[in-house]
Amino acid sequence: MSDASPPPSSADSSGTPGFDELTRDIADVPAVEVITTVAVHLMSAAAVNLGLAEEGAEHKDLDEARKLIQALAGLVTAGATEISSFHAAPLRDGLKSLQLAFREASVIPDEPGQGPGEKYTGPVYG
Repeated sequence: MSDASPPPSSADSSGTPGFDELTRDIADVPAVEVITTVAVHLMSAAAVNLGLAEEGAEHKDLDEARKLIQALAGLVTAGATEISSFHAAPLRDGLKSLQLAFREASVIPDEPGQGPGEKYTGPVYG
């Protein structure tokens, strides 16, 4: 009887794929898909923290929303040239909507150009 564990590329007893299989799967995903998926996750998390989800007041946290919007703006700005206008345009629109929602949700709004992500996008106006 051997106590040897299965090789890392095989599935464990629960059927969960091993590290090598997951790495191979990630390698097959085009960069544009990875970038847009991350952007959508940042947008969703920011929207929740802005109180825009169901039962929004329970989850409203403008400090967290600011961080998420800032990260989203950096990703969208840096990635836009890599993912084409077709993919970047809706991300820019979503980012702007979140920036405007942040300004609206703030008790004391930031000066134009000082809001989350605006160092990357420039001032955002309604």
